[in-house]
Amino acid sequence: MFDVDREALTDGPVGRVLLVLAAPLVAQNLVYVANALIDTFWLGRVGEDAVAAVGLSLPIQSLLGATVVVGAVGTQIIVAQRAGEDDEAGARRVAVNGALVALAVTAAVALPVVVYAEELVALLGADPALAGTTATYLAIVIAVLPVGAVGDTVENCFTAYGDTRAVFHVSLVSVLVNLVAAPTLIFGVGPAPELGVAGAALGTVLAGVAGLLWILGYAAGIGRDTFRLTRDALAFDADTVREVVSVGLPLGGQRGVSELVRVFVVGLVAIAGGAPGVAAYTVGARVATLAVVPALGIQQAAQSMIGQNLGAGAPARARRTTTVGTAQVVVGFLALGAVQFLFAGGIADLLAPDLSATGRDLAVTYLRILGATYWALGGTYTLLAGFNGASRTRTSFVADLIKYWAIRFPVAVAAVPVATTFGALGVTVAPGLGWGVEAVFWAVAVSNVAGFAGLGGYFLYTTRRGMFANAAERASGGGGGSGAAEAADGD
Repeated sequence: MFDVDREALTDGPVGRVLLVLAAPLVAQNLVYVANALIDTFWLGRVGEDAVAAVGLSLPIQSLLGATVVVGAVGTQIIVAQRAGEDDEAGARRVAVNGALVALAVTAAVALPVVVYAEELVALLGADPALAGTTATYLAIVIAVLPVGAVGDTVENCFTAYGDTRAVFHVSLVSVLVNLVAAPTLIFGVGPAPELGVAGAALGTVLAGVAGLLWILGYAAGIGRDTFRLTRDALAFDADTVREVVSVGLPLGGQRGVSELVRVFVVGLVAIAGGAPGVAAYTVGARVATLAVVPALGIQQAAQSMIGQNLGAGAPARARRTTTVGTAQVVVGFLALGAVQFLFAGGIADLLAPDLSATGRDLAVTYLRILGATYWALGGTYTLLAGFNGASRTRTSFVADLIKYWAIRFPVAVAAVPVATTFGALGVTVAPGLGWGVEAVFWAVAVSNVAGFAGLGGYFLYTTRRGMFANAAERASGGGGGSGAAEAADGD
């Protein structure tokens, strides 16, 4: 049902191929989010403070996740282009060196975060009762960030070749491990001690390690033959490393600027809404992460299709892949948002039944606001796939810089009282307007719509000026390195 021949990526009907290619990725991302929802589900039975503690760590985790993007997504885009050119040896070389980039970059940030987790959490201005628990959870999860980065990079190579089922299998293994480990370690089952929030973190760690071992087995040729790493590829190549970094670094910057805003926004939520506000924001963030899974799956599939088509010299098909994918996501997300709007109360009760009355009301409000703008949030992912697949990764960086720093954060500041001392980095925020935590929710919605509208207009402008034709010409020229990537962003 979900088999996609490599020839179909460049010759088959765009809409159908994109959906078939994306289906296992959507399932994979659902499984990935399920890992996070498992923690929220069980910790919701522990209490509101447990949910809030993990929620406080989420923006920091996501911010550090930007380092994973540099190697993982940069590798996917270049491997897809090599595959389109039928350069198998080059694709394997990119995979190995991309994994080295992912390992080095993530290790460089993981170590200091683990050592100074308590100090980092304290910068957010967290309630002392939450800070210690949050720091424990954060340190455990981030300690294995390099492991996850290498696994993601290898998985993305299979995605670049169109073998999205392999990625789904890995994620399924991970969630099955966490499904058993999380409640066992949180509540203490059998010989396992009752570890609470720390148990949730350890369950996530075990799931990540299991996933890495599984995908490395596939890459060694056990059970899959789509993409295999051979001994001749196991060598450091400075030129390939530079190429991966040149494509992946702007994407890491894109992720970083958006997640840094989320760190500040959680601080604003904590000031304006206290524990109920943070818990409500956490519920909304978890559900939104689940909701964007289809868009993320189509984005990943589109990036592979676009890269392969550009490598094969088919720029018109690359452009059509972007437009068809965006249309599919916008229509689907209009329906998805309507469902969330209607059933917001039931969703909040399912995820966190022990929320206070104030926390539940805030969670319902946030879920409804998010649902009304899902179409714009989802469409942004697929528009960005067009730029990323063409190696125009700096566009993604600039788009998120504007969306989060020029729109979301200034609007969110209105939530706090005038001249408030902001816990994150001890900054004084002025002028706050005292509009309450709901202003943060509206800031998210407004930035989603504005971001989609602006990026859509820029996409039309750049494609009319030959963005995909120029990218196809560069790709067919033998896979230029960092200079090619920079030229792409100078069109």
